[in-house]
Amino acid sequence: MKESVILLFPIALPVLAGVLWLIGKAPKRKYTTRVYVGGVLAVTALLCLFLLSGGERFFTLFYLTARLPIFFRLDGMGKLFCAAAALVWTAAGFFSFGYLEGQPENKRFFGFYLIGYGVMNALCFSGNLITFYAFYEMLTLLTMPLVLHERTKEAVFAGLKYLFFSLCGAYMVLFGLYFVYRYSNTLSFTAKGVLDMGLVEGHEGLLLLAAFLMLLGFSVKAGMFPFHSWLPVAHTVAPAPASAVLSAVIVKAGVLGIVRAAYYIFGAAFLQGSWVQTAMLTLSLVTVFLGSMLACLEDGLKKRLAYSTVSQVSYILFGLFLFDTVGMTGALLQTLFHAVIKGGLFLCAGAVICQTGRKRAGELAGIGRVMPVTMACFTVCSLALIGIPPASGFIGKWFLCTGALHTKLPVFSWLGPVVLLLSALLTAAYLLPVAIRSFFACPEPSDALLEEKKKDPKSGMLLPLLILAALSLLLGIVPEALIESLSALAGQLI
Repeated sequence: MKESVILLFPIALPVLAGVLWLIGKAPKRKYTTRVYVGGVLAVTALLCLFLLSGGERFFTLFYLTARLPIFFRLDGMGKLFCAAAALVWTAAGFFSFGYLEGQPENKRFFGFYLIGYGVMNALCFSGNLITFYAFYEMLTLLTMPLVLHERTKEAVFAGLKYLFFSLCGAYMVLFGLYFVYRYSNTLSFTAKGVLDMGLVEGHEGLLLLAAFLMLLGFSVKAGMFPFHSWLPVAHTVAPAPASAVLSAVIVKAGVLGIVRAAYYIFGAAFLQGSWVQTAMLTLSLVTVFLGSMLACLEDGLKKRLAYSTVSQVSYILFGLFLFDTVGMTGALLQTLFHAVIKGGLFLCAGAVICQTGRKRAGELAGIGRVMPVTMACFTVCSLALIGIPPASGFIGKWFLCTGALHTKLPVFSWLGPVVLLLSALLTAAYLLPVAIRSFFACPEPSDALLEEKKKDPKSGMLLPLLILAALSLLLGIVPEALIESLSALAGQLI
């Protein structure tokens, strides 16, 4: 591991560019916007790819106290989340040029979009708990304008709800942070935990309570029951590109927080077999089933996909709370796969809304005939999310079910696979009818869709859909290198 100032560039470049964009004069030509924002996104993504190809790096920014440095370190876990952010944030950014074309407030959107990307990278690079917490709070504050973008009554309510829930979760994390600081010698993320067992002896109950509150606090942003209700509200009112990064990446900030707290602060050995593990496994399975059921009952396309995120992200949480190498491998695989798949689904929904104005699943009969490429991408991503081989979702869910069968908790060894299988069937129930009816159902005779010509969006919007749909398939066809890498990472932490 070596000190490298280059870690600052993927953080500082988009943040500085976003700030300059917000305070500068709005460009008169749309091409200026595309060159500026697209260039920043592309360069930042390339910098991230360069960092992913090397070993571990660190850079100390400054010290709050002798024990509390603000520093960045890119390790294997940070690389995974950084890769997911780079893929989806860049794809959704280029998609947004066509989606927001002609809107008067797109300058504000792109400014906060770039800043949010830089802060997300800072979160991935955070080397200790205090640095992580600072940027975790910043991420909430600086992505809320993406939810508020339309400035309608519904958007304001959704933005405030997102802020309130996120801050409540952050306060629970802060409570736990105080106790971690008291019973450990460092807050730096360390494989298998940092607790000083000599200090912890006799205070195990208090530390378990602190761990539970921290995990519960991070799970708020991950959309776990009973704190899930902000997610479908916020995702529905935000522009489709913002919904894509909210659902595919920003909820993963909560997942990353759980990984850091459970595996790098408290340690899997400390939590394994405790009431905390039982409680978090129970909540994650409840969320998996609840999210799928609510998605089945929802006709609004974006809201249906948002409830789907509630369910699918808890697949990841279930795997993490198993504290098993196979289960954690499945959770890490699902982290990347879900980001790609759900990013693609939200962008497909955005393309349909942009081109036709239709927002409800029941209005999409026959739309595949006029938007064949868009709906083909939607179908591929839907099959991947369900977990139908050889798409990527199958690989992640296979490892999750296998990990559940290995657990020493007898109830969850059979209940976990049953709930995951049931949720997969419900996922098919709320996604496949949309895809099938779009190609094979006939619109009503009075439907104006019959008179419309081909309405697939322009190539600038279509290319991100094609890339994400192709990745959702290819990552499942050739997963060997990824499985090997993530298995090794999981093995270092268990």
